[in-house]
Amino acid sequence: MISALSGFVLIGVIVAVGWVARRWAGLPENAEAVAGRIVYAVLNPCLLFTGVAGADLRVLFSEPLVISTAAACACFALHLLFTRGRDRGTRIMGMLAAGYVNANYIGIPIATYVLGNAALVVPIIMLQLLVITPLALAALEIAATGHASWRSTVIATLRNPMIVAVLIGAFFSVTDLRLPTVIADPITTMGHAAVPMVLLAFGMSLSGRRVLAAGPDRVATVAAVVLKTAGMPAIAFLLAVVLGLGRDETYAVSVLAALPTAQNVFLYGQRFTVGLVLARDAIFLSTVLCAPVLLVIAFLNAVLSR
Repeated sequence: MISALSGFVLIGVIVAVGWVARRWAGLPENAEAVAGRIVYAVLNPCLLFTGVAGADLRVLFSEPLVISTAAACACFALHLLFTRGRDRGTRIMGMLAAGYVNANYIGIPIATYVLGNAALVVPIIMLQLLVITPLALAALEIAATGHASWRSTVIATLRNPMIVAVLIGAFFSVTDLRLPTVIADPITTMGHAAVPMVLLAFGMSLSGRRVLAAGPDRVATVAAVVLKTAGMPAIAFLLAVVLGLGRDETYAVSVLAALPTAQNVFLYGQRFTVGLVLARDAIFLSTVLCAPVLLVIAFLNAVLSR
C-alpha cells in the first residue's frame, strides 16, 4: 500500500507545480486553456493511439469488467438525479465525474501494489478508451453544437482527434500492424507528455479558486464525489457477490471501482467549456479521499475473509 501511495504523491507534486507556476510564474491568463488544448489535440491522441494499438482487445470480454461497467453506469445514471434542470453539457460532465475512473495513472500502481497484478486494470482502461470516451466526447460535441442528427453526430465524432486516435489504434491492434520506428517513437514520446501536462493544467486551475465554493455546482460535485468514492465500490461489491465471483475477484473489482475521477474529465470540460468547476473539484476531492477509502476496503476484506 505504501508503494501504491507513490502514485498519489507523484500526482500531488505535479499538480502543486502547476498551481505554483500559475500563481507566481507570470503565466498569461489563457495558459491553462492553451495547455489543455495542446493535450486534447496532440498529446492525448498520441497516448491513446499507443495504448490501444499495443493492447489485446480480448480483455474487453471478462466477467469482472461486466461488473465494473455496470457499477460505472449505475453511478452515471444516479448522478443525473442531482443535475436536473441543468444544461446537457453539465449533466454529462457530472456523470463522468461520478463514474469515469483514473485507471491509468493511479489504477496501474494500485493494481500492481495493492492487488499484485497490473493486468487487472487493463480491461477498464480499454473500456474507457474504446467505449466511454468516444460516447462521452460525441455527447459533449452534440451538447455544444446542438446537432443531433446521426450524420452530424458521426461527422462531429470523426473530427475529434482523441476518438480518431482510438479508432486507428484499434485497427492497428486488430490487424497486428506496426508503425515504422521513425514514426512510432515520436508518437510515443509525445504521448508520455500528456499526463504531466494535464496535471499541470489542473494545478493551474486550482490557483485562486476555493474547492466547493458556493455555487450551482456544489451539490452536484458532492454527489459525484460520494458516488465515486463510496457508491461505485459498494455497487461493484454487491454485484460481485450476486454473480458469485471469488473473494479475490470481488476484492479487485471493489478496489478498482474506488479509483478517483480521472483527470481527463477536466480536460473534456476544458475543451467544451462546460462543467469545469464540477470536474476540477470532483477530481481533487476523490483523489484525496481515495487512499483512506482503499484502506477501509482492505480492512473490510480482511474482516470478511476470516
